[in-house]
Amino acid sequence: MEFFPPRTKDGATNLLHKFENMGAGGPLFCDITWHPAGHPESDEPTSCVTIADAMFNYIGLETMLHMTCCNMKTADINLHLERIKSKGIRNILALRGDPPVGQEDWEGNSDGFNYATDLVKHIRANFGDHFNICVAGYPNGHPDATSYEDDLVHLKEKVDAGSDFIITQLFFETADFVKYVQDSKAKGVHIPIIPGILPIQGFASLRHICKLGKMDVPDNIMKAIMPIKDNDEAIRNFGVDFAVKQCRELLDSGVVDGLHFYTLNREVATIAVLKQLGFWQEEPHKPVPWRVARRAEEIRPIFWSSRPQSYIHRTREWDEYPNGRWGDSSSPAFGDLKDYHIFYLKSRWSKVKLMPMWGNEIRSEKDVWEIFCCYLTGEKNRHGEIVKCLPWNDYEIEHDGETSLIKDRLLELNRMGVLTINSQPHANAESSTHKHLGWGDKGGYVFQKAYLEFFIDRKYLRNLVQTLAKSDYESVNFHIVNHDGSTDMTNCDKMEPVAVTWGVFPGREIVQPTVVDPVSFRVWKDEAFTIWLEKWARLYERTDESFKILQEIHDSHLLVNLVDNNFKGNCLFQLLEEVIRV
Repeated sequence: MEFFPPRTKDGATNLLHKFENMGAGGPLFCDITWHPAGHPESDEPTSCVTIADAMFNYIGLETMLHMTCCNMKTADINLHLERIKSKGIRNILALRGDPPVGQEDWEGNSDGFNYATDLVKHIRANFGDHFNICVAGYPNGHPDATSYEDDLVHLKEKVDAGSDFIITQLFFETADFVKYVQDSKAKGVHIPIIPGILPIQGFASLRHICKLGKMDVPDNIMKAIMPIKDNDEAIRNFGVDFAVKQCRELLDSGVVDGLHFYTLNREVATIAVLKQLGFWQEEPHKPVPWRVARRAEEIRPIFWSSRPQSYIHRTREWDEYPNGRWGDSSSPAFGDLKDYHIFYLKSRWSKVKLMPMWGNEIRSEKDVWEIFCCYLTGEKNRHGEIVKCLPWNDYEIEHDGETSLIKDRLLELNRMGVLTINSQPHANAESSTHKHLGWGDKGGYVFQKAYLEFFIDRKYLRNLVQTLAKSDYESVNFHIVNHDGSTDMTNCDKMEPVAVTWGVFPGREIVQPTVVDPVSFRVWKDEAFTIWLEKWARLYERTDESFKILQEIHDSHLLVNLVDNNFKGNCLFQLLEEVIRV
């Protein structure tokens, strides 16, 4: 699926949330069109490299970045390529590019980058096989080529220069693509050719895209959409139906290796097409039980499971990640959140939307409890709003996910003022394909210890410590800390992590993706407490009663995590009920 960099910071923020929505369907990869936004080393939020970096490293989608060589010097091209490489991106769509604005015809480049072939050769000569290189194909011939046959010759040149696969310009007739594939093979092109599909979403956008590609909209399509050209919904429905028909014809032809969608940064039409084709994976299989994965990282502290983007940001400069088993936990240097990237510091929810969700007016601590409860139940709060997220979450709760297995017990705790922010049920040799708990290779078995993390009033500290000391709960590890660290208690080693999730798979070592790491917990503690003030209380004036109540919770509550090492059961809810009812 293809996206383009937006022009504004707010547009960039919104686009990242679209990545999450569309990435949920399990695409093979997504790509970003070229727009460098200044100097090759620029970190402008709207630059294509920054957007691609976010897609790959923060959202966890396989990413391909377009790159043009039009009007670019060798030094700048190398700077761009080195920066792309530093982000971990290994896929490039190499293009010549369009002439500068105001210039009708293409003119040569003084540094010798006159065609996409030149860029492919340069990348291969200077970066070897580090990058997978894609090039463009034109089923109706490149608009600047002297002929269709001549364009096929140039395609073969790009392939011979080192291209790995081809994505085509959009087209309207399936027969044109089939013929193009056959003609390309006759020229000796034997790499995958992926058809470019445009779900028509509007009259103006269709004409604009065809103008850019120097294409004509076929008469039959113009005749169909002219009567509805001012009705966006009707045109989108037509576009979805046309794209589905086109895709089915392509799939039935037996010549395609995939489908590439020009999304125009809109998810509705593309998702509708994919669902009708049966390609949309409502529940894609997870390689690890995290929402955001990095190839170099196989294990992660569980604390950030609800805030993966914060974790990715804080660890973005790490050269190495703990491999297989959690290594020296004292070595990771977690970055500060004070410069948290605009994309992630800024919520998808504006203050106007957050206030009704989290309380236009908080009159007591029990009003806060209600917000936590509504988040779990999906019911409306007293302001008539559905609580779609809490301040400690990067995303909305999955009511049908693993939380559903313990939701009722979590709800009981929150109604008593035990404010849960992270949890997982126990699992004893569940199938790796289990609907809620499964992850990793098929044919494996997954295990996990019951885990709970919550805020609780300091008045329960004595009861909590005494209950934890009972023989009934000798299988429980705990960490207890307050906002300034003056209370800091644990029955764990100060350095050794505790495994809380692991999997056993055919032909592999045991995989251990999540741990409770005491060193990381001290970093997470600061973030977890700060959220009370920086994400919630700041919605109100400092003189408001609502602000004072949230400030008091921040000051008076403890952050606690509990692990039941007996992974065959879960005694944590019983333990906490004893604590509260003593």
